[in-house]
Amino acid sequence: MSEDTFISINVWLSGRSYRIRIKQDEEEAVRKAVKIADEKVTEMRHQYAGKDDQDFLAMTLLTYAADTAIDALQNPFLKTELAAMTEKIEHALKK
Repeated sequence: MSEDTFISINVWLSGRSYRIRIKQDEEEAVRKAVKIADEKVTEMRHQYAGKDDQDFLAMTLLTYAADTAIDALQNPFLKTELAAMTEKIEHALKK
């Protein structure tokens, strides 16, 4: 049997209930993420009148994805690894 125990939970996002399966030890983090996402959707509703829930969910997802991509590029380890790869490529091209 696997060490990971999965549980089913119901979460609410943008006024709808979603049943998801997660690792039991990740429940608190998932619920926090859902709360943050729901707050962001609510914020989008106030900023952009006349849109529907799908638009708000899409804008929230895009905001999250962009933030994640930007944060990943700012990671010092990633920058170091990319610099090392670039140096190896440049060295190989000079040969």
